[in-house]
Amino acid sequence: MEMKVNSFSDFNFGSTGARSAFQWGGTIFALFLLLMNRIGQRSHMLTNLLVLYLFASFPTVLFKIVRGQFGCWVAFLAVALHLFFPDTFPVSRFILFVITPDWLADRFRDDIVPGILCLVITILVTLLEIRGVGGLQNCECSCYCFSYWFGIACLVCITILYLAI
Repeated sequence: MEMKVNSFSDFNFGSTGARSAFQWGGTIFALFLLLMNRIGQRSHMLTNLLVLYLFASFPTVLFKIVRGQFGCWVAFLAVALHLFFPDTFPVSRFILFVITPDWLADRFRDDIVPGILCLVITILVTLLEIRGVGGLQNCECSCYCFSYWFGIACLVCITILYLAI
């Protein structure tokens, strides 16, 4: 029996377990890298890339909560706090989750698109980190450096496994 596929949206990319592992694992390691970025070099480009990674890989249950009434209140409070503490609360990154139109968010998260985008983002994060440490020859071996590279390696592995299955 031959399976007929009309478009990418008709094809099931990855099993439910692979999608769940991609969403939860990707979210955990992206949040870990955001924390490491906040502790270390504080690169805005890296933060923006990791927030896009989170947008594409955030677990569906949590994504629906953030896009609901709760997310609207959190976005409102974030904007209010941003008025008084603009350096502490980067509002625009959270608002991306709340104000993105439903048709775009659903299309962006339900296809092979999030897997490909996350793979490109992990490559860019790797290149930014290599450039940030001054190249591979100047890389120092510290606990911070090891844990950062471990987080990046986990993001790459999770994304590749999601695309492969």
